[in-house]
Amino acid sequence: MLTSEAVSRSVNNTETVESVDVVVVGAGQAGLSSAHHLRRNGFEPGRDVVVLDHSPGPGGAWQFRWPSLTYGKVHGMHALPGMELTDADSERPSSEVISEYFDRYERTFDLRVRRPVDVRAVREGPDGRLLVETSAGTWSTRALINATGTWDRPFWPRYPGQETFRGRQLHTAQYPGPEEFAGQRVVVVGGGASGTQHLLEIARYAAATTWVTRRPPVFREGPFTEDVGRAAVALVEERVRQGLPPKSVVSVTGLPLNDAIRQGLADGILDRHPMFDRITPNGVEWHDGRRLDADVILWATGFRAAIDHLSPLRLREPGGGIRLEGTRAVADPRVHLVGYGPSASTIGANRAGRAAVRDIRRLLREESGAESVAA
Repeated sequence: MLTSEAVSRSVNNTETVESVDVVVVGAGQAGLSSAHHLRRNGFEPGRDVVVLDHSPGPGGAWQFRWPSLTYGKVHGMHALPGMELTDADSERPSSEVISEYFDRYERTFDLRVRRPVDVRAVREGPDGRLLVETSAGTWSTRALINATGTWDRPFWPRYPGQETFRGRQLHTAQYPGPEEFAGQRVVVVGGGASGTQHLLEIARYAAATTWVTRRPPVFREGPFTEDVGRAAVALVEERVRQGLPPKSVVSVTGLPLNDAIRQGLADGILDRHPMFDRITPNGVEWHDGRRLDADVILWATGFRAAIDHLSPLRLREPGGGIRLEGTRAVADPRVHLVGYGPSASTIGANRAGRAAVRDIRRLLREESGAESVAA
């Protein structure tokens, strides 16, 4: 077994640092999958591995989803390894269903997630270890699995005049549900799944809705087969391999043309307009002089990877992303990113968690062998 007893030591005589073999940052799908595979490989939670999560409770980003996103509307929620999600009520909010499932999973496998813990920085430590600095103290670790996802980094585009708008601006991360927009004129920005879902919901309550996107949306006909999925993931993986910021899998696959989307197109709700050029106090404006009054601008413009705490390790490539081989950061083999880029889907996160643990076991075995030779 490749473990070291969890011990404490003093740094600068002011702070106690706990020592483990692996720190997992984040307890969403990617983090729990990784913790499960670590446990299966003999890493004892609390002794050899610690899972840190900044959220108030189990559920990862799902716990923050809007109430109208019921479980039946969730696309492609793949079960965590070792425990199926069965008999879920499709009419219940996904935030409740999945949070309860994650909670049951953590307790069943005794993963001992520490929360709420904010990871502030990961930096080089003594003796070839990493120091993970958090709101609950510092951990010294031989390897790190970063599974922080994207929910904490909503992307807000900047447009001229944005600060002058007298109405309300909010992001998908703050979306409260459609009822709050009753009687208002709403501009929804973004061509992804969230943007179309928001539009279809809000249109029943709002005085008017307008859909704008930078590029014409691409709708996908036919089933989402394994071959289609593999091809999409390969394209995202190639960007990561080149050290570029990852794009979402949805941006590659297009939007599924289901019954709700077809009805939205037929009803004129999903009538896409090109991106406006500036924001005015009362709405938005295009270069050709066309203006549109609005009470709300809803930015369904996606998220970016929440990896700022890794900045001290200087993992980013000139292209702006972290170059990976599998899940391992090329610049530092002790660091694995799970749920990043090609492993951002729920099934991808499960597979990536298993792969990361396999690489970490190999790394720690090699370290232990080197130490034995040196001794």
